Amino acid sequence: MIYFDNAATSWPKPKGVPEAMERFLKGPGANPGRSGHALSIQAGRVVFEARERVARLFGHGDPMSVVFTKNATEALNLAIQGLLKPGDHVLTSTMEHNSVLRPLRFLEGRGVDVTRVPCDTSGSLDPADVKAALSAKTRLIVLSHASNVVGTLCPVEEIGQLSAGRELIFCVDAAQSAGACPIDMAAMGIDLLAFTGHKSLYGPQGTGGLCIGERARGRLSPLLYGGTGSVSDSDVHPDFLPDCFEAGTLNAVGLAGLAAGLEFVEERGLAAIREHEAKLTARLIDGLRELPRLRVHGTGDAARQTAVVSFNIDGWSCSEVASALEDRAFICCRAGLHCAPLAHRQLGTFPEGAVRFSLGIFNTEEEIAAALDAVRELAVQPKGGMS
Repeated sequence: MIYFDNAATSWPKPKGVPEAMERFLKGPGANPGRSGHALSIQAGRVVFEARERVARLFGHGDPMSVVFTKNATEALNLAIQGLLKPGDHVLTSTMEHNSVLRPLRFLEGRGVDVTRVPCDTSGSLDPADVKAALSAKTRLIVLSHASNVVGTLCPVEEIGQLSAGRELIFCVDAAQSAGACPIDMAAMGIDLLAFTGHKSLYGPQGTGGLCIGERARGRLSPLLYGGTGSVSDSDVHPDFLPDCFEAGTLNAVGLAGLAAGLEFVEERGLAAIREHEAKLTARLIDGLRELPRLRVHGTGDAARQTAVVSFNIDGWSCSEVASALEDRAFICCRAGLHCAPLAHRQLGTFPEGAVRFSLGIFNTEEEIAAALDAVRELAVQPKGGMS
C-alpha cells in the first residue's frame, strides 16, 4: 500500500508514539492537575513536557501559554470566536479551510464584518492586497500557513509585519505546516498559532492546540467553562493561562503521544524533513506534468509549498481517479473539495474538486515512481475513464 493522505492524518506514526501512549496508560495514567498523589503529578509532567516541546518548536517563549485542544478546528474557534465582537472587522483569504470559513460565516451573521482577500489561481496571496484591505476596525487577520488543497505557502512573515503598531491580532492556521515547515512565532509576528497534533507532528488524533502570544493575552474569551483543578473554591472560571482555556480533563494519553511525535520531529530535524518532502514533491510535480490530459494545480514549485499536490485528469471525475488508484495500485489518497470550497473556486475546480496526493516523511522515491506509473495508465486511457 502507498499512503498519500498525510494532509488528512499522517500514517504510519513513528514507533515511539504508540509506545509513549501505552507507557502512559500502564504507568501514571491518572488525571493531570486534579490530585496531589504521585500518579497525578507524573501525568502532569507528561502534559508539561508536551507544552515545552510545542513551545520550543514554534519559537514560543512561554510553555504555559500553549493551550491544548482536541484539534486545530477547536483552536481556531477559540481564537476567532474568543476575540471577535459585533462591529469588528476581520481579514482572511479565499484559500482557507472550513475551520476558518465556517466560524467567520457564523459571526458574520452576528455583526462581524468579514473581508475575504482573493488569492491567484495558484493559491498565492499578495501581502499588498492584505494591506489594502485593512481598516481602522480590523481586529484580526486569520490565514492558513499552507493550503490543504495545493500546499501553497502564505507569506506569513510579510503579513505579520502589517500587524506591528496596530490594534489587531494575527492568527495563523498551521494545521498543514506545523512539523513540515519552520515556524517562529516571534520572528514571523504571529500572535495566535493554531496547530493539530495528528498530521506533521506525528501525534494521535484528538490532539492540537493554540499558542497564545503576548499581544493576544487577556483578549480572548473561553469557549468552555468548567473544572480545571485550580481555584476550586470558586464557581468563577480561572482567568490565567493555560487553565482559562482548558476546562475539563485533558487528553493526557494523546498528549503523551504528541510529545513523542514532537520528539521525533526534533530528532529528525525540521530542515531534513523539509528537504526530503520537497524532493519527493518536486519529482511528483515534474512527473505529473509530463502526462497527457492531466492538470496539476498550485504553484508547481516545491520550494513554495508543502508536500501536497492536487490534479485532475480530463475525462475522469476525481472520485473515479481516486477509486481506480486504490483498486489498481493500492494508493490511498483523497478526492473532492477537501473542506475548502472557496479554494476550489479560486483554483477553478469547483464543484467537482480534485485528486490530492499528500506526502510525508515515510514516503519514498520508489512510491513516487509507482504512483506516476499508475496515474499514467489512467491518463492514457480513452476519454471517459471508467464509464
